[in-house]
Amino acid sequence: MNQKPFIYLRGLRHADFTVFCVADGQKNYWDPQFSRSIPYSSGQQVKRSMIEMLNEQLHTEPSPTTFYFDVNNKGAIKEGEVISLCDPSYPDQLIGGWMSASQGGKVKTLKRRSPLSISAMTPLHPLLASLPKENISFDRSDRPNVHKVVVRDAAGKKLTTDEIDNLLGGSDRSLLRKWIQDNGRATGLFVYDVAIDLRRLFCVPTTGLEPEVTTETLDELRQNGWTAGKNVFGECLIMPKAQRDKIIPALADALIDWHITSNQSRTFSLMETLAVAISDNANTIAAAIRAKLMDDGGDRPKAKPIIDEHAGADTYISLPCAGYVVTESEQADALDKAKADLVKRMMDFDYEHQL
Repeated sequence: MNQKPFIYLRGLRHADFTVFCVADGQKNYWDPQFSRSIPYSSGQQVKRSMIEMLNEQLHTEPSPTTFYFDVNNKGAIKEGEVISLCDPSYPDQLIGGWMSASQGGKVKTLKRRSPLSISAMTPLHPLLASLPKENISFDRSDRPNVHKVVVRDAAGKKLTTDEIDNLLGGSDRSLLRKWIQDNGRATGLFVYDVAIDLRRLFCVPTTGLEPEVTTETLDELRQNGWTAGKNVFGECLIMPKAQRDKIIPALADALIDWHITSNQSRTFSLMETLAVAISDNANTIAAAIRAKLMDDGGDRPKAKPIIDEHAGADTYISLPCAGYVVTESEQADALDKAKADLVKRMMDFDYEHQL
């Protein structure tokens, strides 16, 4: 049976003066070709946001994780293993994958590579995003009678009010205001890419050489209706169709409507999705949503965002996109159509008869 085993998706988003994926301020990297600092969001953060959205859509709690700590002979606490449940009955585990390695290697390591390969969210082109910086303040000087100020000397002793006044010595410095300099903000057009491996999406291998789950978990899956099958990786168990049919629409929503909600995001921006390209060929999504370097005779090069509906991918353009890219085919229900496309592609794959 000739089935296309992959779905490729590219999403185009607009970010407006926001902060995501924090490291010393907004995370960024240096682009050597255009000599610019470029803001980005890590693939791990994008994946986490998608998995959170998946749980939201399914109204399910995330799978439990166990954090181990060890106390050494000095009484200090040392971080140990982080053990996942390794149970594909949980949608976030099935889709997100896991890694479970016990201390000392006494128990066989269990690992499942996620059927989703997710890129970092990076600018569509280095010239189509910027990292402006601003100085901000934490200011409470409007309520000096409410807020407290503590000044300590070199020995850690608190100074009295008179000692603080003498220290300032006529200076107009405010001790109820803290200046925070050079705060980076991300602005521009950003893309993220996802590859979905349909062969592994709802399958768990049963071979024992590189196990994903324990034999006890395999037995539980069989009791819960998972059926024996075979794919290019060997023998496996396949999730029942009724369960797949619940997860697929939620996954389509998560891939397109995800939003950053972790504590690594601040300064709210809608980060609206402008366009989505879907294909079984990775090259076509790269061509469908791209940028072109322009030479207008000036001192500085420019880049033009392009959405090409004739590049071989199914392309869906939302209404806000027209504000940033020249297009005449934007639609109010474009993202709903993109989700329907994803659902159909995942539903049409014959998981029970892959070979």
